[in-house]
Amino acid sequence: MKKKFSDAFTGLLKGTGHRSILTQYILAAMAVCAGFVLHLSVLEWVAVIVCIGLVITAEILNTCIEKLCDLYSTDYSNRIREIKDLAAGAVLAASLTAFITAMVILFSHIGG
Repeated sequence: MKKKFSDAFTGLLKGTGHRSILTQYILAAMAVCAGFVLHLSVLEWVAVIVCIGLVITAEILNTCIEKLCDLYSTDYSNRIREIKDLAAGAVLAASLTAFITAMVILFSHIGG
């Protein structure tokens, strides 16, 4: 059990070696800092944490899918392009969800 957690944490750390995942880690840190500045409520923190987890998870899975596709073939393929586009679309959906959530929270603090 300890080895599985160790491997999983290693995977999170290896994510910093990928620009897109590292970017999400940085944006997550910025969101946490903004949360402290805005004095978020408990429910707002839950929303922020869930969104951070959702986006980072999607980005890690997208990177894995891209690597698997490249392992299968580095030649251009419409089928592989579709797979990669779908995976990127999942990241976009997660990111848009996080952005809209952030805007709702931000506007409630600015307007309230």
